[in-house]
Amino acid sequence: MSRTHLRYETKDGVGRITLARPDVLNSFNTAMARELQQVLDLAAGDDSVRALLLTGEGRAFCAGQDLAEVVPPDGSKGPALRDVIDENYNPIVRKLVALEKPVVCAVNGVAAGAGANLALACDVVLAAKNASFLQAFVNIGLVPDTGGTYFLPRLIGLPRAKALMMLGERISAEQAHAFGLIWAVYEPEKLMPEAEALALRLAAMPTRALGLIKRALSASLASDLDAQLDRERDLQVIAGESHDYAEGVKAFQEKRKPRFLGR
Repeated sequence: MSRTHLRYETKDGVGRITLARPDVLNSFNTAMARELQQVLDLAAGDDSVRALLLTGEGRAFCAGQDLAEVVPPDGSKGPALRDVIDENYNPIVRKLVALEKPVVCAVNGVAAGAGANLALACDVVLAAKNASFLQAFVNIGLVPDTGGTYFLPRLIGLPRAKALMMLGERISAEQAHAFGLIWAVYEPEKLMPEAEALALRLAAMPTRALGLIKRALSASLASDLDAQLDRERDLQVIAGESHDYAEGVKAFQEKRKPRFLGR
């Protein structure tokens, strides 16, 4: 499949996605959004892919929407914001959350607007020390989208989410880490080796169990205790029927490292 706005390659159980519009800080246009959706579908249907690693090319992770597409400088009419959200961003977020495989995001530079919230939709977020996060929407009179108003208050609490979104101020990777927004911060030259090692580690783990963990946690955010206890029971039954559960128990009994196959 020909792609012009991102790169996708698979190796050692990891699907590596690199947003590749560095001349515009990897900002989204419709073509890149569609390519990312296609790649997420490919990864979902490929049993050999047991983890994803998402990053950006150049000095940015993703600067959000390419405004030249929605407000063309030549004065022509761009796509309606409703269509951009419904057709580009919402499908990406839904696919990331529904994907029952772990997704590591390596934020290598600025993550702004939809780019910041794309990172938050991933499962484990790492950032370079020189990276930053910006809820840029209010600075041009818009409301956060791409799941931001869902993920951000759940990650860092409502007061901080309100301040970040209403003030539209940039925060450093270290501030994001202190807030609990991301998992870890590394020197720029160490980010990708660390992200790669983490993705490989996750790819060697029991993929079925990781997917069920994602499913349980996603449901818990809108669930009461009784419903969640029942959900845990039902998902545990599914996990207990997997090859990797049997292998994990056998390896424990034999005092060796388990060899999980992701099924």
